[in-house]
Amino acid sequence: MNILITGGAGFIGSNLTHSLIGQGHFVTILDNLSCQIHGDNPSITSPLYISIKDKVKFIYGSVTEEKSWQEAIIGQDAIIHLAAETGTGQSMYEIKRYVDINIGGTALMLDILANQPHQVKKVLVASSRAIYGEGKYSSKSLGVCYPESRTKADLEAGHFDPLCPITGEPLVLLATDEESKIHPTSVYGITKQNQEQMVMTVCSSLGIAATALRYQNVYGPGQSLRNPYTGILSIFSTRIKNGNSINIFEDGKESRDFVYIDDVIEATVLALFSSKANGEVFGIGSGVPIDVMTVASILVKQYGVDIELNITGDFRLGDIRHNFADLKKANELLGFKPKVSFEEGIALFTQWVNKQEVIADSYDQSIAEMKKRGLMK
Repeated sequence: MNILITGGAGFIGSNLTHSLIGQGHFVTILDNLSCQIHGDNPSITSPLYISIKDKVKFIYGSVTEEKSWQEAIIGQDAIIHLAAETGTGQSMYEIKRYVDINIGGTALMLDILANQPHQVKKVLVASSRAIYGEGKYSSKSLGVCYPESRTKADLEAGHFDPLCPITGEPLVLLATDEESKIHPTSVYGITKQNQEQMVMTVCSSLGIAATALRYQNVYGPGQSLRNPYTGILSIFSTRIKNGNSINIFEDGKESRDFVYIDDVIEATVLALFSSKANGEVFGIGSGVPIDVMTVASILVKQYGVDIELNITGDFRLGDIRHNFADLKKANELLGFKPKVSFEEGIALFTQWVNKQEVIADSYDQSIAEMKKRGLMK
């Protein structure tokens, strides 16, 4: 097949490219080589780009430019749409950029598919767990419930866990399935929801098969260590390698579902080639919640660096407390089952980081940007 991957020089995209080429497919990549991810000179500073640039048809361009799309779509059988601005915190003050790229870029793709000749038969869009907002919970009074965004007043008072809206009692965390309520708490989550809905709606009307994958927190060797806005494993690793302390938000018990890159690639390839995936959305994760304090402690131990882990009580507006994937649907329809445990994956990740040049730590600057706008305490 001829397969177009937007954002194909990124972390997921480059790994997916290697997998598809290894299976005999022809890959075209459309990517703008963002400095935030690839550095100022990608041919030197981006191992991800270097690893794929001579193996694909590479188009340097943007999903916000019609001419880039027109060149990229020619002759393609499928599109894997990964290109997007990522990062919950940054999305809350760079609203137009996130909307223009994530929503506008997707709208432009669909407009071309609706109005110009092409041979695209399938579109797979990278969605996100961020579209759910808070995850799924159980209440003694209500049964299954989906808490609304935590208020600034509650967070300032140190009340971090969502409570039953009727009784005020603690809730029991459940795995978030594909039928869970969609109520994003950040601009990023809103744009990913919009991307997914547009792709699933428009492609269906055009007779193009479509699938959305709601990725959880993807990690592994090769992920960007220079982006201070997304990926706590890379953010914490860069701080540790620079000998800087780690300030952990809230009480350190907030949790995320960390899914290893190899498992994400397997799920994506399964979804691309399975007719059972057509018209469906899938949550893709490890199915295991791990709290942030545990993550930081494991990283410090793995790197053997003595730094302070400070639980600050600070918080970011737009952050959620908990969310982890229910993998039943992905297992039943795709045959997807994660193979790499967090213990195995974190060991592989830290071994890779130890071989990399230490990147300057710009995390404090990103925090200052949020505090200046009143988005963080």
